[in-house]
Amino acid sequence: MTAPHPSSPIELPAEDRALSPHTGYTRAHWEAAADGLLRAAWEWATPGGALLDLPGRPSASGVRSDGLEGYARTFLAAAFRVAGADGKDPHGWLDRYADGLAAGTRTPGREDAESWPLIRDHSVFGQPMVESASVAIGLRLTRPWLWDRLDAGVQDRTEEWLRDALTHVPSPNNWYLFPYSVAGFLESVGRGDARTARAKQRALELLEGWYRGDGWYADGDGRAFDHYNGWALHLYPMLDAHLSGDAELSAHYGARLREHLAGFSLLFGGDGAPIHFGRSLTYRFAAASSVALGAISGHTPLTPGASRRVISGSLRYFLDRGATGTDGLLNLGWHGPHEASLQNYSAPASPYWASKAFVSLLAPESHPLWAATEERAPSEGPDRVLALPAPGLLVQSTRADGIVRLHNHGSDHVRPHEGESGVQDDPLYSRQSYSTVTGPTSAANAADNHLAVVVAGVRSGRRVVRALGAGGGDGWGWAASWHRPVFTSGSPMVPGMRVESVTVARGRYELRVHRVVGAPDGARVEQTGWATGRDDALTSALHGLHGWESRDEVRAPQGTAYTPWAVVPRLAAPAEGTVVLVALASLTAEYDAPLLDAVVSGVTVDGDTVEVRWSQDAATTRIRFEPMTVTHG
Repeated sequence: MTAPHPSSPIELPAEDRALSPHTGYTRAHWEAAADGLLRAAWEWATPGGALLDLPGRPSASGVRSDGLEGYARTFLAAAFRVAGADGKDPHGWLDRYADGLAAGTRTPGREDAESWPLIRDHSVFGQPMVESASVAIGLRLTRPWLWDRLDAGVQDRTEEWLRDALTHVPSPNNWYLFPYSVAGFLESVGRGDARTARAKQRALELLEGWYRGDGWYADGDGRAFDHYNGWALHLYPMLDAHLSGDAELSAHYGARLREHLAGFSLLFGGDGAPIHFGRSLTYRFAAASSVALGAISGHTPLTPGASRRVISGSLRYFLDRGATGTDGLLNLGWHGPHEASLQNYSAPASPYWASKAFVSLLAPESHPLWAATEERAPSEGPDRVLALPAPGLLVQSTRADGIVRLHNHGSDHVRPHEGESGVQDDPLYSRQSYSTVTGPTSAANAADNHLAVVVAGVRSGRRVVRALGAGGGDGWGWAASWHRPVFTSGSPMVPGMRVESVTVARGRYELRVHRVVGAPDGARVEQTGWATGRDDALTSALHGLHGWESRDEVRAPQGTAYTPWAVVPRLAAPAEGTVVLVALASLTAEYDAPLLDAVVSGVTVDGDTVEVRWSQDAATTRIRFEPMTVTHG
């Protein structure tokens, strides 16, 4: 398990263990965290305050866009901070942002010290469109204390800059919610028209098409399910409905948010960590923003005390583990800096999308979110296994060690037009399993939690993940998928070859069953387990039950977001034609956990049917591949 960082440079109040027995954090801690992050970021502002040029590697969009990102994303934190205090602004944050707004919009597009870049199509120079949403939401939240006090000329220039978001093409995913947010602001200040109405209508039409059920949206037309559900696809329409007082929209999107949180709230470990899965993980505690918004809007299955436990646990988790350096700036990474957690669009100020979590401050001190006594998070209750059929995910939590595991049988990052062989494996999506205490190994190292077919010495990747179903019962659950093994050298695919995979979770155990169809002569199959470090208190175990011939360990010297060096258990066997392979895996921090070789008493494989008998209670798990059915009892 990861240990807390000795300290954070952000000054926080004394803990309140009576009100918040789990984290010690109160609303005052959130205000202090916002102030500390803002204070550190403003040390890097341009003289006019239009750009915050934080130190670090530039993004693919360039340093001017990165500077706008610094302004916009920190403005979001300041806006939640001041709006939640009913306009009280003891540090004068809004004066700074008002000055920066005037300077940045004076001559947009010009190459000088202050001017903001213009908003253009996503394929040309699109990042400013992302930041326009934060600017618009910040202005909407602080209208009485900022916008209404601006000179009319600055208001007009700001509108002109923002309107480019309405006329240019977003990326084909959650980006459509950026012009939606811009339109919502313009309408809220009496500057709406047919174009703002159409931007909102278009976004909501797409959102309906992306909704898959169980409270989950795909991030675009493919099957990307990750943290963008919470910090974008739910946040923007629900926040708009909340701020506008639109009861119909609030009921519609609120019902989906409630359903989403019923599963998503389980994806935070007992130590407060979100699941390490999907892109843009450097946004860190932004993962808790939908939990906070659910509490504020009333659309949540959680009690106020449990909601605060999740959001404060997430904030504290990162502040305690080096998310800010000694300079108080959020760094690019997970705990501390971590290159493999980043994307090419990650800029020095990108981590400040964590500002979305400060939506919690819209609840006043008297709100139950802050006034109720903190309660246990969902993962701190009894052991749970939860199947989410719509996204094809299986969630598994164990109370004894606070670990949450996510088994992925439905989410990938391959867009429909890309095909399978035209993109590289993405470790943040393509692995079979993820957790709150381990990260995937880097693309340059051996892949953890992966079933590879090895042909002519080349290991296959897993790209398009096709869900086959998910379900379960009391104390157990399953999820299944299939994929075509793809190769980065030689022939990209073997005709007719496919891998069908099933995960069955019980307690801390993971039954991993695969059927490989169409393996060529001389092929081998490898299954890896969880990646852990040399000094971890974690135990990663992998035990072959049927079809596997050998077991070893492979090193991952680049480590993960949790450890600088890792080792991965691996099973291997020859494969030809159709083979069925059965293994048992486990990731635990329990000191006296039993060995896996005693957990299962027998395995029977008959054609396309697998039966596994469990030692503890003599229960039998039965998996049939055609048609895919899983029973347990």
